[in-house]
Amino acid sequence: MDAHSVSFTSAAERSTSRIWKDLNAYHQVEIVDSPEDDMSASIETTAKIGKRRAHVLGRLPRVGIVGAGLAGLRCADILLQHGFDVTMIEGRNRLGGRVYQVPITPGRLVDVGPNWIHGTNNNPIMDLAQKTNTATGSWAAKTSIIDEAGKILPPPEAEVYSDMMWDIIGKAFTHSNKNSGTIGVKESLLEFFGKELARRIPKESPGSNEKRKIMYQIAESWGAYVGNHIASQSLKYFWLEECIDGENLFCAGTYEKILAAISKPVVEGASFKYKTVVNKVQSSDDEACETLKVYTDTGETLEFDEVVFTAPLGWLKQHPDAFSPPLPARLAQAIRNIGYGCLEKVYISFPKAFWRSSQPENDMQGFILLLAPNYALDSNPNQWHQEIVEMASFTPSDSHPTLLFYMFGDQSKSLTSEVAKLTSKEKKDAFLYEWFQPYFARLPNYDVNSPDCQPVGCYASDWLKDDLAGNGSYSNFQVGLAEGDKDIETMREGLPDRGLWLAGEHTAPFVALGTVTGAYWSGESVGKRIAQAYGRGRGSGNGTS
Repeated sequence: MDAHSVSFTSAAERSTSRIWKDLNAYHQVEIVDSPEDDMSASIETTAKIGKRRAHVLGRLPRVGIVGAGLAGLRCADILLQHGFDVTMIEGRNRLGGRVYQVPITPGRLVDVGPNWIHGTNNNPIMDLAQKTNTATGSWAAKTSIIDEAGKILPPPEAEVYSDMMWDIIGKAFTHSNKNSGTIGVKESLLEFFGKELARRIPKESPGSNEKRKIMYQIAESWGAYVGNHIASQSLKYFWLEECIDGENLFCAGTYEKILAAISKPVVEGASFKYKTVVNKVQSSDDEACETLKVYTDTGETLEFDEVVFTAPLGWLKQHPDAFSPPLPARLAQAIRNIGYGCLEKVYISFPKAFWRSSQPENDMQGFILLLAPNYALDSNPNQWHQEIVEMASFTPSDSHPTLLFYMFGDQSKSLTSEVAKLTSKEKKDAFLYEWFQPYFARLPNYDVNSPDCQPVGCYASDWLKDDLAGNGSYSNFQVGLAEGDKDIETMREGLPDRGLWLAGEHTAPFVALGTVTGAYWSGESVGKRIAQAYGRGRGSGNGTS
């Protein structure tokens, strides 16, 4: 993960690009202008909104939203604005879902979930960051690279490798977008890299073997974007990984104030049931005119006119029996088909950012790649790459001497399992300090005897152990996927005739899948579609969308 843009479709190509046409269509959902009191239980109205919905005219429609993450909160906000009775059902004892913060040192919070704002142009999350004075950061410096022997590559050499990597990524997006129909389902992004490297670094060129090896190692950093190895990234559906225009900005001030702004109208207007896990949702077709029943782990049965299910994709994968009657075959298949990542992170904080210096030759800023280390084989025999974002280079009020390590794939599975075996925070921290020491020791100005180089704070995420998160991170598109775009569209559609809707980053516009923005947009879209289904327009309720 770094601050590089992941938008590659030019403005001239937008009219023919599937991902941008999809975004335009997604935002065209509008709420009708018919005020509630214009609606009556006439035959015409019943034909328009359905028998079950016509049954509730004369009272506020009741909507249950399962999950109080960003998708659920944004959906609730839209519905409250249009006069719905909204109940939030949340398995945790807090709002935000995967968006929340913990202290890394006294007075300093870090995000356990998302860190980034993916694309800055026409992005509502960027707008909220600005409105809430949430600091964002990027780095002027290029990516720093440390080779497998622990040697820092000269900046001009590292820049050549980094630029080549991103140029190949751009070519892969273009190739996938134009040729998805003919690309085989088994073709991976790694294979595309191999073909490009064969062309760009001919065998007969000086040092070709070493250069290719380094490029393959750098290519593996793509795993931090999707939560899985580049060898499992579908080339056929690589185009679905493109992001909104603009930079990827690090949320230096954390998502705390953004979450507070999104949740404020919902906290004020909705009912909440915390620490309540949904076991089953029972729905019926339109003809039955029955309410939907939501069964919880506390033995409670709740009844609603509509239910919005915002549980993560991983949770849906693990609980196919949570819906009665069962989900239609195509929807169930779509949930199975889309991949689910395993990105984890470890923050380690120090008394001082020892890797920063006023002397350029001793300074390291921004994004740091440590390639296939062969100097810590006892703890890391698989030579997993280490990817670091250093957090000391933002504005003075938001920077702090902390290193953020991103992990994915087998490394995240291994370390999460090892940490889970330890019985106290002190033991967990000691284990992580020792495990990561060979890597932060390779940074400039490290001195094992200096107090500035001794860790003083640590936090490791454990999404793989979090059942409510679906034991993972977010959706991705893996080798073998045959109809990825149709799968997303099927989940996005949900089952409106049964009053059952799905929202979350896995149902977002293609250009925002797997992002906070995508979750926000998905909740907004479902809220508008439900309001539209009841004919509750801008004259209804207490606000506008």
